[in-house]
Amino acid sequence: MSEKAPEIDRFLALVAAAQAGDGRLTTIQAGLLVAAELGIAHDSRSFARRLGIAHSLVLRELNALTERNGVIEIVKRDPKTMRMHYTLPPASRRKHGRQSASH
Repeated sequence: MSEKAPEIDRFLALVAAAQAGDGRLTTIQAGLLVAAELGIAHDSRSFARRLGIAHSLVLRELNALTERNGVIEIVKRDPKTMRMHYTLPPASRRKHGRQSASH
């Protein structure tokens, strides 16, 4: 059994908890928030690569999150690679990160 299995299970549990706390989040959106909170990924390409998801899907979900004020903050965009670097504003950390981490 892989040593990473408990980490993956924890990540998926946190994603499910984030979605339970905010029914408007898609699974990828919740994953982006949890990944940022845990320091797993802070840019779209890294997130896509680590989770085996098409980068275009991650970009679409990030754009949807940015339309919801205060959920996620885009801090840098690379026009050549389309990579988007993001962070959680403090209010979002409290809502999605710590709340989901306690479940």
